[in-house]
Amino acid sequence: MREFIGRLAYPESGFDVEDAAQRRDMESAFFEKRTESPDVPPTKVSFGPFSLLPKQFLLLEGDKPVPLGSRALEMLIALLERRGELVSKQELMARVWPKVFVDSSNLTVHMSALRRALRDGRDGHRFIVNIHGRGYRFVASVDVSGHEN
Repeated sequence: MREFIGRLAYPESGFDVEDAAQRRDMESAFFEKRTESPDVPPTKVSFGPFSLLPKQFLLLEGDKPVPLGSRALEMLIALLERRGELVSKQELMARVWPKVFVDSSNLTVHMSALRRALRDGRDGHRFIVNIHGRGYRFVASVDVSGHEN
């Protein structure tokens, strides 16, 4: 604790090795969580004009990649895994930010980015519904294909 307060009082320019190592561990845990699924993930999930390739961690519109951050993409995968069901804000935050405390505004920012990328609510497409104060639900019809063994 004293070391932490000391860093606040006397900030040093430079690289914090301990911080970098901790971040690296968190990043590897984030990616491990996605790859160690007890169920066999589908190779393609299609909805509206979009296709999600979960193994490649890639969202396509037609054949073009959709620019989307990893947190928003992880939220989409979580919602698609439980499509039609309410996924609480707490569950999404635990999935997207495992073992890290973040403010709920982070969830709102990334959900907004996801909805913007999907053009949710435009052109007659509704993919994600917010259940005020509780969470989110993926409501569009989905075609799941290509389970690998």
